Amino acid sequence: MLIARFLQDRRGVVVPIFALLATAIFGFVGAAIDYTRAAATRVALQAALDSTALMMSKEIDPAHTDGLTAKAEKYFRTMFTRKDARLDSFNAVLGNPEQGSFTLTVTAAATIDTTVSRVIGQKEMHIGSTGIVSWGIKRLELALALDNTGSMANSGKMDQLKTAVHNMLDTLQKAAKKPDDVKVAIIPFDTKVNIGASNISQTYVNFSLNNINSATWNGCVIDRDKNFDVNDSPPVQGSSATLFPAATCSGLAEAMPLTNDWAQLNAKVDQMNPSGNTNVTIGLVWAWHALTNSQPLTQAADPQPDLDKVIILLTDGQNTQNRFSTTTSSIDRRTEAVCANLKATNIKVYTVRVIDGNATLLKDCATRPEYYYDVQQSSQLIAVFSSIAQNLANLRITK
Repeated sequence: MLIARFLQDRRGVVVPIFALLATAIFGFVGAAIDYTRAAATRVALQAALDSTALMMSKEIDPAHTDGLTAKAEKYFRTMFTRKDARLDSFNAVLGNPEQGSFTLTVTAAATIDTTVSRVIGQKEMHIGSTGIVSWGIKRLELALALDNTGSMANSGKMDQLKTAVHNMLDTLQKAAKKPDDVKVAIIPFDTKVNIGASNISQTYVNFSLNNINSATWNGCVIDRDKNFDVNDSPPVQGSSATLFPAATCSGLAEAMPLTNDWAQLNAKVDQMNPSGNTNVTIGLVWAWHALTNSQPLTQAADPQPDLDKVIILLTDGQNTQNRFSTTTSSIDRRTEAVCANLKATNIKVYTVRVIDGNATLLKDCATRPEYYYDVQQSSQLIAVFSSIAQNLANLRITK
């Protein structure tokens, strides 16, 4: 009778049932806690992998990948600081899917020991993730077409420009992994460009147009005949329209063709001296000449998939004089023409307007809207050139 009553009495059944359920409930709550820890660890793991991939993509020399994994892991360990996780494996692999393009894949696996989840038999959790960065390592040929007219002496513009260009050169020099990765040409201009009196014997110089005495010529040239004044067609001996008319000038710094001699480039910047009127067209077209390897400047390489060619044009005023006219609108049309011709090439054009100048003309000349900079104070030049320099450096490392 006692046993029968005990078996039929349900008042105490809650206790054993709760005892059975408590373990499961406690286990699931514990699992939730440990899974939260695991999720946080995965986030930290992914962030460290992404940071490692980005950093290594900037430092790696694809021709010398020995020790890549060890170097990447050393950096990764400084970023992945979860004390409750132990790193089980790490690997870094560089792929080369096509010429000039690379993919860096970094993978890692880690383990965390569980705490509360142990009651349901799960003693550890395994976490893995991958970080991938693709980029193009491209060489760079850059031509700086820099307004050296008299107005650049105002408001500290020339001094600020010199500082800005020095900083840009420093950034680009550091971006070059090999000596030939980055080359720069500097083209100071007013209404003329000084190509150097050392070119006196070059057949592409025409001394007859202005009756220039070659013995006293100091290296300056003016616009070619239309429409050679707005294109890169090489000069042809015997065709005077294709030749570069010699002219007299004073104080205009000599243009420097493409080079990776950073000391000479910086010295050239210091030689710039503001004087004369403005002809944007001639500065732009000679920057174009600097980026092709036909006469008059032959230092550029042939176009290649892993080579970017870029012009930065800076001016602080309206077009005021060229070989043909002193009417701004007429000269602007020549600038529009060379800009249109450049857009038919693979040369990228950045334009910088400093306080004054034809904003619409310069904006339309830039390859993309974001490649146009409108500088309202000369002190902004340093920041603008720094931004462009970083963009150019990133042409070599593009996520």
